[in-house]
Amino acid sequence: MDPIINLVSTAGSRFTTNLKGTFANMTPEKWIRLVIIVGAYLLVRPYLLKLGAKIQMQAHDREEKEAAAAVAAKAQMSPNQLRGRVEIPEDSDEEEEQDGISTTAADWGKKARRRQREVIRRMLDAEERRLREQQEDEEDKDIEEFLVRG
Repeated sequence: MDPIINLVSTAGSRFTTNLKGTFANMTPEKWIRLVIIVGAYLLVRPYLLKLGAKIQMQAHDREEKEAAAAVAAKAQMSPNQLRGRVEIPEDSDEEEEQDGISTTAADWGKKARRRQREVIRRMLDAEERRLREQQEDEEDKDIEEFLVRG
């Protein structure tokens, strides 16, 4: 412990001695030079930060575009091609419950999955009903057209 204390005290005394010596030997020319350097840094610093931010943003955008292109290249089907092709998963949970298997850690979320399947079924049924009714309305209009004329 004693060598560490000696090292710290030596470093502290050298720092204070050197700092005092530096400011004691400063001529007016060196003071002016120091003020100019510090002032120029303070004036240019905001512009350097903006330039750095701009370069960083361009690099980020470039990486983002490359990642998006890689994802698009991997995609086999676009989201628009998936519309109308929703498949409802089968109810395999009901069979497992009938076998007498109780809830385990692997069974967590079974009810939530079942509820989600029911919601999807109801939504698909409602959409099919709406399309069927719309189609029937169009057929009725065609029939009415002929009935009114006759």
